[in-house]
Amino acid sequence: MTFMQEMQIYKVYPAIPESLSFLDYLARNLWWCWNDEAVDVFRRINPVQWEAVGKNPVVFLTRISQRRYEELSIDESFLGHLARVKTKFENMFSDIPQIQGLDLGPKETVAYFSMEFGLHESLPFFAGGLGVLAGDHLKASSALGLPLTGIGLLFREGYFRQYLDHNGWQQETYPIIDVFDLPAQKISNGSGTDLLIEIPGPRGIIRACVWQIKVGKIRLLLLDTNLPENSEEIRNITSRLYASHGEIRVAQEILLGIGGTKVLKAMDMFPAVCHMNEGHCAFAGLERTCLIMDRFDLEYQSASQVCRRSAVFTTHTPVSAGHDEFDKELVRPYIAPYAQKFGISENELLSWGEMPGSGGETKFSMFCFGVAFSGYINGVSRLHGHVARSMWQGLWPGRQKEEIPISHVTNGVHINSYISRHKNGLLERYLASDWSGRQSDSALVARIDSIEDADLWHVHELDRSNLIRKTRQLLVAQYDRRNASRNLLDEVSAALDPRVLTICFARRFATYKRAGLLLKDPQRLLRLITSAEQPVQLVFAGKAHPNDNEGKALIKRIVEFARQAEVRHRVVFLENYDINIARYMVQGCDVWLNTPRRPFEACGTSGMKAAANGGLNLSILDGWWCEGFSETTGWRIGNGDNYEDPDYQDEVESQALFNILENDVIPVFYDRMWGNPPKRWIRMMKAAMKMAIMDFSSDRMVREYSNRFYIPAARNLEQLTENTARKAKDLALTQSRLNALWSHIRLSKPKITPSSDFAVGESFSIVLEVFLGELTPEEVDVQIYHGKLRGTGQMDGSRAETMELQNTIAPGTHIYGCRVICSDSGRFGYTARVIPKGDPVLSNTPGLITWVGPDS
Repeated sequence: MTFMQEMQIYKVYPAIPESLSFLDYLARNLWWCWNDEAVDVFRRINPVQWEAVGKNPVVFLTRISQRRYEELSIDESFLGHLARVKTKFENMFSDIPQIQGLDLGPKETVAYFSMEFGLHESLPFFAGGLGVLAGDHLKASSALGLPLTGIGLLFREGYFRQYLDHNGWQQETYPIIDVFDLPAQKISNGSGTDLLIEIPGPRGIIRACVWQIKVGKIRLLLLDTNLPENSEEIRNITSRLYASHGEIRVAQEILLGIGGTKVLKAMDMFPAVCHMNEGHCAFAGLERTCLIMDRFDLEYQSASQVCRRSAVFTTHTPVSAGHDEFDKELVRPYIAPYAQKFGISENELLSWGEMPGSGGETKFSMFCFGVAFSGYINGVSRLHGHVARSMWQGLWPGRQKEEIPISHVTNGVHINSYISRHKNGLLERYLASDWSGRQSDSALVARIDSIEDADLWHVHELDRSNLIRKTRQLLVAQYDRRNASRNLLDEVSAALDPRVLTICFARRFATYKRAGLLLKDPQRLLRLITSAEQPVQLVFAGKAHPNDNEGKALIKRIVEFARQAEVRHRVVFLENYDINIARYMVQGCDVWLNTPRRPFEACGTSGMKAAANGGLNLSILDGWWCEGFSETTGWRIGNGDNYEDPDYQDEVESQALFNILENDVIPVFYDRMWGNPPKRWIRMMKAAMKMAIMDFSSDRMVREYSNRFYIPAARNLEQLTENTARKAKDLALTQSRLNALWSHIRLSKPKITPSSDFAVGESFSIVLEVFLGELTPEEVDVQIYHGKLRGTGQMDGSRAETMELQNTIAPGTHIYGCRVICSDSGRFGYTARVIPKGDPVLSNTPGLITWVGPDS
């Protein structure tokens, strides 16, 4: 043992004068990061140091000299500024909640689980859009007064930092994060010692402490296994986000779901509603079911009825590889205690992570497991909901694709975090000083049309200039790190032109994002960039996954193109894309380019941030742009077609992209009558801003989650558990009875009366005989299912209509009938089925559906 292992630690904090004491309090609540006046409090202390520490106020305050603090403590202007921010901060806590109907007890919460949270660049606990979306969810929940608690993991190395070598090939580093440089506070238990939770694992007990980060009125709880009492293997569970080793990855997801729920219990908080943000969180369903069993004195079957009807599961990717799957033997040691508590076999519990009919031969799917505990399931855009229903149709055998119980809530972005301070000032002047808290007020947002064109264009040009200034700084740092010559450093310090049409592309460099679509025709691109009268310039940024060599090769290809002498002053690639770089890009771009291979973009929120700043989207009709596009808000590439041949698709859409740039985008941008700002362009900017703020904000998104999911889920919990959980127990008995007796159901072929063709407006009756066995008509719905026939024999626009019981002709045998009105002409098909009668959870129980069979 060395003396270093015996070393103890102390920390010295700045002696901040009493008149400035609020500075430290403000630094430890992320509310500051989306309030310009609060940001300015820190910046005005020392602007250079503020940038040098990555806008991390906790570190920043330790770098300020005592002399500077003494100067500020008697600076009336600064003290007045600080007082205004403090008043605004304190008023936040007294704001009336804007979400009505979510009536939770003081120790109840909406538990929001996510593997990553992207709140600010100084907190690197995120890899991309999923984390930033989760961070925006917390920020909007704070503004709306939602009783929500975020739950995640504290990764000591976070996600990797990117840099490029001399050849343009991506390299990765994993800097260690000092948790004491973060606005994080360790949670203590009632006795004043660190709160610890324990999870039995295959390599020993996993122990984790808990850190709290304040996000306005919201608490984010982060679990951390970096404890001396843990083995190195267990300490590494919270080392890197998305560990590539399967065993560690399983342990991370166990810690998030099971450990996160245990933390709530240890803090005497009950997750009345559980929201699992992606399959990484699905293990939360196990521990939450146990909580419900213990809290309401229920057996497993009844508790599971409560759990499903009060849980939300959101899926974020239409790419199969994006859904975690594990070898069952990696999962088995963790779920064994739960199988014992539930009174079922381990194999049965493992089967919840499989598609029906797989026979136990597939891997354990976290998506399937998350669905097993959730009554509310959604994708993150309208198109993604459609794609998800197709992807996962097999989870509900016998269900038609349009009936798969996966809906959608289109993502939104936290407008305050990404709107430029120049445009925010403009909106405060033309809309209202409190416009950001009234984003759902359509009449208020419509006042954007009243902004003077010259004013909007002026502030946008300032934002474009800021983007170019930041780009030059980053490029100089990139090239200086590679020991570039002084001539080259001078050249990159003058890259880009603040007067030129600026197109930004910033995404994760997955191959389906097609960052190289413009490079399909390099000569045509070269002509656009080097045009003497109407040039364009391109800013690229983004990371490839460390194991994705195809994505890295794409980055290298763009870098090689950007190094050509003719274009290197107008094409740049920025290393280490993060929230800070994103902010400059979405605020300063003229055009936000997005070229995914449809339909693999689940949503794509970066374009929303650009639109909120007046950036015009030029995008494939995929993800959110299917809903956001109109001819007044931007441009579409292609017509929303899906192709079987990806090479042909790339060729077609690359040409479409160039055609739109040459014929629409560039001419409109440079249409300057008598030197005035481009009127049509500005008109489109205003339309884009209105669209983004009204329809694609996290304010709208969280309101939608609350009204459609959280409030009904909380009511379900209350109703199912009142009166000694009588309703939950009844549901469990009904479920058990349906499972045992369903296989006996038989249907005859339905018969039409009269048996002829019909005219529009006429009606006919359909009857059929149904054998229910020991089930009663009160327990089922018998439905006629009909719709217009396509040429393939499939029904289009089909719908189900419930039939009426007409007669019982023998024990268990019944006659059902209904009338159908012919509302349209064409060829129609019809059949019949039986499903359980009840709420959507019961009626959509996988396996409980019987159709008319071929032998009927």
